[in-house]
Amino acid sequence: MKTKYIIIGGAVAAITGMLALQSCRSIPKGAKAVQNFDKKKYLGTWYEIARLDFTFERDLDHTTAEYSLNEDGSIKVVNRGHNYKTGKMKEAVGKAKFVGADTEAKLKVSFFGPFYAGYNVLAIDEDYQYALVAGKNLKYLWILSRKKTIPENVKENYLAIAQNLGYQTADLLWVNQD
Repeated sequence: MKTKYIIIGGAVAAITGMLALQSCRSIPKGAKAVQNFDKKKYLGTWYEIARLDFTFERDLDHTTAEYSLNEDGSIKVVNRGHNYKTGKMKEAVGKAKFVGADTEAKLKVSFFGPFYAGYNVLAIDEDYQYALVAGKNLKYLWILSRKKTIPENVKENYLAIAQNLGYQTADLLWVNQD
């Protein structure tokens, strides 16, 4: 009988360990975060050009993300959008922290206390005007711009990067910024 509990306990521990390792992954398999990242150049307002839609942004247009530096070195995140069904603005304030060195664009962001999700800049131009951002898996993807539009060549490049990683770019929602 004791052996049975040890085997069950071992199985539970193994499953728990696998789930913990899976939840720790903060970047999609095969993706690489931008190196030599300059967090100060990334700060400011970004317009959401496209996204894979998900619960927290459902029915939102005119979406923006504003990043500023907190005193503790973390990054304050303010996401805003207009719910076109209710006519109301929606805002979420959170905090982002670098997973490792702040020169690698691999972060974790939280809007709900101790729960963090991956936030990874996969591509950015040298002037920090356009960015391709991924969550922890292939369900989360954003194309961001400092302006309300993005040049076609940048758009095509970012779509190709995303497709090569396995994203279903046909599912992207192109955000109304007019």
